Amino acid sequence: MRPVTELIDQRIERQARRIVQNSLKNVPQNAEYDALQQELKTLRNRQRPLELFFDETGRGSSRLTSAPNLDRAISQLAEVTGDRDGAERNVAQAFRLLIAMEALGVGRIAGGTMNIVGKLSAVPLLDPPNDEILEIGTLYGMFGAALIRMMERTGRDPSLTIVDPLAGKQLQPGAAVGKDASGAPVREAAVRTNLALVGAAGAGARIQQGFSEDPEVRALLSDRSYGVIIVDGDHSAAGVEADLQWAEQIVAPGGIVVLDDFGHPKWPGIKEAFEKHMTGDTRLKFLGQVAHSGYLRAEA
Repeated sequence: MRPVTELIDQRIERQARRIVQNSLKNVPQNAEYDALQQELKTLRNRQRPLELFFDETGRGSSRLTSAPNLDRAISQLAEVTGDRDGAERNVAQAFRLLIAMEALGVGRIAGGTMNIVGKLSAVPLLDPPNDEILEIGTLYGMFGAALIRMMERTGRDPSLTIVDPLAGKQLQPGAAVGKDASGAPVREAAVRTNLALVGAAGAGARIQQGFSEDPEVRALLSDRSYGVIIVDGDHSAAGVEADLQWAEQIVAPGGIVVLDDFGHPKWPGIKEAFEKHMTGDTRLKFLGQVAHSGYLRAEA
């Protein structure tokens, strides 16, 4: 229906413009009116450069959001974490951080604004049992860098481990993948550049090129228990189920597992894998959802 509604909107706009123009023919063209017209033109000219901080140019998704979206995310976050004041503070900080990281970094952070902000806000508030973080699927490393900064703001000392194929472009089974909206190739050098933006913790991050289901990769990265695991790799039901099975083995007691794009209509396999996994023998308890991310905590 979108093309039809757009056509209707265009016709209404043209008709309204004609009515306004006909009305203005009978209005005296005085100096005050001319000054207002000039001021409006100046404001419109200034608006475009400001929009470049937030629009979709170079990242695919606009970062412009609305008060209802922000309020909804804060309410969901407060429900999941039990901390209303912290939710409001973290959402504000995470939103500003998202804009700053994409302004300074190479590439972009994948996903919608409120989903990214929700993840950055929730993890510190959920108080993971240790500072070891595993990110399965990173794209340009910018989200991991931002999460380091959010954790440091609460006095934590995060240690980040990343696993990603880093194949020059984003890989996602079942999705047509072309050149990235940012124009930057997906490679380790870009990830390192972005991690360096957050100082020593970013520079010290471990990066393992490969796929999370590979036995060799798992053997290398299963050398510790992780307080936080971000599952954002293969979005198919089989891929998510495999990552959840691995997470069961390596998440610390009380640790947090984040399922990205949880409930997103474009990726039904994520919730399908979650529902299947939760019917079996699992240590994971579902805490709730913020935007399109699901949060689970591991029991002992």
